[in-house]
Amino acid sequence: MSEKHSQSDGPVTLVTGTSSGMGLHTAVELARRGHTVVATMRDTTRAGSLAAAAKEAGVELDVRSLDVVDHDSARACVESVLADHGRIDVLLNNAGRGAVGTAEQLSIDDVRDQLEVNYVGPVALTKLVLAGMRERGSGRVLTITSVGGAVGQPFADAYCGAKFAVEGFMQSLAPVAETFGVWVSVVEPAAVASDFVGSALRLDDGHETRPTASDPDGSDGRGDPYAGPLAAYLARSAGAFANAQSAESAATAIADAVTAESYRFRWQTSAGASAFVGMSLGDLDGERVLGVTRTWIAAS
Repeated sequence: MSEKHSQSDGPVTLVTGTSSGMGLHTAVELARRGHTVVATMRDTTRAGSLAAAAKEAGVELDVRSLDVVDHDSARACVESVLADHGRIDVLLNNAGRGAVGTAEQLSIDDVRDQLEVNYVGPVALTKLVLAGMRERGSGRVLTITSVGGAVGQPFADAYCGAKFAVEGFMQSLAPVAETFGVWVSVVEPAAVASDFVGSALRLDDGHETRPTASDPDGSDGRGDPYAGPLAAYLARSAGAFANAQSAESAATAIADAVTAESYRFRWQTSAGASAFVGMSLGDLDGERVLGVTRTWIAAS
């Protein structure tokens, strides 16, 4: 881990959410490819796994605190990076959080939380780096969304809603930013290996989540009208995560998108993710997607 910061010659890349999973492995992989990586996380006391991975790879990282929902924290981090490194060439919006629950089960605070982490946070950070990129005539902003940013999924109402929102924002921004030499893209992972089955705390991009589905009659689900469909969804998810892409593999695909020589707006991290997203993007009346997702919550 580097403690020395200076004006940097190679690409300066700020990555959010690097304490674990895809963010951790992507930060290390980009450093291996010659980037000066500013690896951020809410709590830098959780940087042990990142430090170990960087040491094993023989790379140095500039680790800093950044909470994407604390806009003063985000601004302070960006300003300190600019002061120490002179510029930010790449912003990789990776930090995210999911929530398990359908509309009735979600509080409005749950919905707002999803929007703050998965939509407003990346938008705010993008705004902070855009001026410098525009003035230099170059830069890249990539946001890790999810296949859930293109395909609405049962019991992921607030999560998918926020991911759809950030994809819409970035797709709208992309052609305008491109006129100034700034490439704006989204990266859509499918299931990424995690402990979903044991904790029910993750969704299909491998980002950290917390359950928000309520159980009005206790932990055994008695009287809960959603207990059956939710159980079916969780069973289906267990199967998906049993065959999930590794975080290392997803990180390699993300790093490929960051370092690509030609521009594209939408990237996926696996063939499965590409097929899943493609199902939705070509589904003009919506029936193809619903035909698939209905099976996820059907009684066995």
